[in-house]
Amino acid sequence: MGSVRHILPVANFPHMNFTQMHDRLRQELLRRIQRGTLSVSLLARQTGYGQPHLSNFLRSKRQLSLAAMDRILAVQHLATPDLLPAVHRVAPAPFDGESSSVPIVSHAAAIFEPVIRAAQGMLPLPAAILSEVRPRGPTPRRAWQRFVAVRVQAADALPMEPLVLPDAIALIDRHYTSFAPYRPNRPNLYAVRQGAHLTLRYVEFLASRLVLRPHNIAFPLDVIEIEPGKPPTELLAGRVALVVNGI
Repeated sequence: MGSVRHILPVANFPHMNFTQMHDRLRQELLRRIQRGTLSVSLLARQTGYGQPHLSNFLRSKRQLSLAAMDRILAVQHLATPDLLPAVHRVAPAPFDGESSSVPIVSHAAAIFEPVIRAAQGMLPLPAAILSEVRPRGPTPRRAWQRFVAVRVQAADALPMEPLVLPDAIALIDRHYTSFAPYRPNRPNLYAVRQGAHLTLRYVEFLASRLVLRPHNIAFPLDVIEIEPGKPPTELLAGRVALVVNGI
């Protein structure tokens, strides 16, 4: 895994008014409820707002204040660009020629969407980098679009510094969800699902728990309990094949 520098074009996002932002946030929350990663009661506990208040918002019976929107975005690990209409429409394509592009997507899309329908931007990479990466993991995941990229917020990068710097882009191989080392005697870096958010960590599966290890020893370990009957690999979005710092 290495670090390379690329210059990406600046996306010209369309403008959204306040009502449209409400609608986009409502749609995203309803998607998470349908997927089973969120409930109205959980959102109420996270935000401190009453369930009737949130239910009325989800049913389009009322709008939220700016402060309430900011609170929901924070507890659900969403940023304003996640609510913007997609800049690029993408479809899986073979890697040919001298270069290829990988969609930069929201954390939720990297976790839940087998085929990426929309992207926030594109990460250009030499095609050889992608063609040489080896997959390893359960067969059902092979139907998923393989490579996606996500942005790493500053707070999430701190435990992995200097390997991952603030505002880095992580290239995720969603076909590698095995705990087996990719290279001998070197730990794999994974994108791990925590709710609808991705955390980048070294990961071990020990005694029905995922142990998340930071690169920066000043930060503590995190432990995720695995529900009985659930495979621990369900929490892995994939192996981080490349970290792009300095964009």
